[in-house]
Amino acid sequence: MPVNRNALVRYKTIDACLRRRNRKWTLEDLIEACSDALYEYEGIRKGVSRRAIQLDIQLMRSEKLGYNAPIVVLDKKYYTYEDPEYSIANIPLTQQDLNTLNEVVGILRQFKGFTHFREVDDMVNRLQHKIQMVKTNQRPLIDFEKNEQLKGLAHLEGIYAAIVEQRVLKVEYQSFKAMVPQTIVLHAHLLKEFRNRWFVLGMRDDRLHPQIFALDRIKSFEPIDTPAFRFDPELDANWLQDAIGVTKTRGQKTITVQFWVSADQSPYVQTKPFHHSQQIVEQREDGSTVFSIEVIQNLELEREFLGFAEDIEVLAPRLLRKRMAMRLKKASETYLKSV
Repeated sequence: MPVNRNALVRYKTIDACLRRRNRKWTLEDLIEACSDALYEYEGIRKGVSRRAIQLDIQLMRSEKLGYNAPIVVLDKKYYTYEDPEYSIANIPLTQQDLNTLNEVVGILRQFKGFTHFREVDDMVNRLQHKIQMVKTNQRPLIDFEKNEQLKGLAHLEGIYAAIVEQRVLKVEYQSFKAMVPQTIVLHAHLLKEFRNRWFVLGMRDDRLHPQIFALDRIKSFEPIDTPAFRFDPELDANWLQDAIGVTKTRGQKTITVQFWVSADQSPYVQTKPFHHSQQIVEQREDGSTVFSIEVIQNLELEREFLGFAEDIEVLAPRLLRKRMAMRLKKASETYLKSV
């Protein structure tokens, strides 16, 4: 049976509650938890009715959703799973599920090999691997990078739709430095993933320059009719082509960065470039290499270099070299305090 997204949020919330065995869950507790989840993920403020949660529990217990959840009531008051190991996330795929997934993989495979759909290759490989595991009951043979604690993914669909439809968004956003959320009016232009984290690039209604916002710091959002959408043709997928990461300001100039890499780390940097513009400038007799990249200077660039510590030395430009020296000196002083 078809299930809407709000219902899925409630099912997952009820499941998460009942798997927490360290407390007892009344129907009122589950209603409150589901209301909080719907507000956090969907921006819905009106809460959830008692009747809705009772129907959710009834559906989760039944075969209609394929859950057959062993939900029991203790002392005529407290809800829990009879099987402490149960979770709706552990439901095995049915043959119909596998057939559907095979059809999806067949469609996606048509995009493999096309330049504009290279991202699809990894998706197809993941699906094929999952299907094979379920069919053969094998242990996982590939461990894909993932972040189980990643927040903000529930916002992707709504923000993507707003970008497509050029709808202005009212966003409740709380940066790591802010004590409380702030309300911003956002003209969203581009979604960007970096280091397994999602960001949205756009224009604030009260600012002249583009800004980037982390989806996991968005508390809620909703489309609004005014003001009119401010479209900026610059803010497309090419906006960050000269950047490592997501930080960039309008008018920022690209610089040529030359850096030395030790003999031990040169093969890694050569096979996994920092940036698509990376070139070899010089290969030295000791096995070390000098590379160059054409990028803007930002914090992400500095952090990439800092991750290699003594195996990378920035040679040019002078201002970036000076900044790296300052940061490494401060890091060294921090460590030496406790040695």
